[in-house]
Order: sequence, then structure tokens, then C-alpha cells
Amino acid sequence: MPEARLLLTIPVLPVLSIEKTLAFFESKLGFRRHIDSDDYAGVELDGLQIHFWLCTDASLPGNSSCRLNVSGVDAFYVRFLAAGVVKESDAPEEKPWGFREFAVVDPSGNLVWFAEEIPGWVDE
Repeated sequence: MPEARLLLTIPVLPVLSIEKTLAFFESKLGFRRHIDSDDYAGVELDGLQIHFWLCTDASLPGNSSCRLNVSGVDAFYVRFLAAGVVKESDAPEEKPWGFREFAVVDPSGNLVWFAEEIPGWVDE
């Protein structure tokens, strides 16, 4: 019997509109469609996936988030600033847990965090 191993984590976020969400992630954030159906979809960028399920309760996406660990967090911020999805006041900040990060809000209200580990950071 093969050894059991975890292979991949894919966040699955609740959304109020599959089409608006896919359009946002494609046109504003640079992801490409990976899965596309009426009530479930997914996008991909650099081998990382985010999936979405259609919901009718607006409080769910307003209380949901996912975190994407990246390299070049400042470059992502500049790209998203130019695309109009973040403001200058949303610039990446260094956090006490050793990451420099900022968040984007999707059309349904989900927070999508872009975070880069601070080189040499040590938890004391």
C-alpha cells in the first residue's frame, strides 16, 4: 500500500457570481480560467489554483479569505494598483509574523492576501 501524503492545498472561496469572479481574477489579477461551470469554477496562476463555489448568502464571502505566499509581493501590489484593484493606502506592510503582505477584495467580498516571507525574519 502506498504511503499517504498531502500533495496540494487549493482554497475554495464562496462567491455570489461565478462569471464576475472569473472576469475579475482574469482581467484584474492576471489568472487564467482553469475550471468553469455554473456553480463551481477555478483559476490558476504560476501553478497556484483558487477555486470558487456559488453561494447565495452574502455573509459568507464577506467573512472568507485565502492567503497566497508569493515572491515579489511589491511587484504584485504595483500591478494591482495599476489595474485599480488596490489603493496606495493598501500597500504591503511588514507584519509581526514575518511576512510583508497586502490584500485584494474580490467582487463578492473575499479577501485574497498576497504575502512574502521577510528574508532573515526570526520569531523571538
